[in-house]
Amino acid sequence: MLSAEGLIKRFNGIAAVDGLSLTVGRGEIFALLGPNGAGKTTTINCFLGFVAPDRGRATVGGVDVAMYPRETKRVLAYIPEQVNLYSHFSGLENLSYFSELAGARHREETLRGFLAEAELQKEAHDRRVTGYSKGMRQKVGIAIALAKDAKALLLDEPTSGLDPSASHEFSVLLRRFAMRGAAVLMATHDLFRAKDVAARVGIMRHGRLAHTFTAAELSDTDLEKLYLETMQA
Repeated sequence: MLSAEGLIKRFNGIAAVDGLSLTVGRGEIFALLGPNGAGKTTTINCFLGFVAPDRGRATVGGVDVAMYPRETKRVLAYIPEQVNLYSHFSGLENLSYFSELAGARHREETLRGFLAEAELQKEAHDRRVTGYSKGMRQKVGIAIALAKDAKALLLDEPTSGLDPSASHEFSVLLRRFAMRGAAVLMATHDLFRAKDVAARVGIMRHGRLAHTFTAAELSDTDLEKLYLETMQA
């Protein structure tokens, strides 16, 4: 569903992404680990069409993002580190608005069903999001992805700033979303959560994938030790 083929992106002559190739299949969660500046966010932005690669290509469902940005955006959902919602709207109103922007119109009952599926408390549906926690905002983000029937979900540091309980709850939601057949690509610093939730984990360094592991391989791998060794190499 998501594919990067020899992706290169430079800023001021410096490669943020340097010949990156990866794929994320339907129903798969792929976690990208790496320090700040490793190229994780730039990779996400290439899939979103926020930046155009200098060489190589990013595709969504086989469609080139740089050539057909509108078409690919229709099947993508994005949850950044801080989910931007309209503070004077309620969770329900935000969901309705962003769903309609994506061309997905639903009855109120259906929208409330998406919020419930994302495990946003019923009493919060009609509250302004000004008082929402980060975890609650993310749940609205998941509900938006459900409402537009997104085929792929891109996330940038989704668990930073969450307490362990909220982080675990969010991981459960990601698994459920992937079980619907969606591809999930998550950039994160959270080694524990990456190992816990992802089917595959890639470690990025200097814009390249230094290592990639399957969930089965990770069960016998000291990920923290390998991560530190990779950063010091």
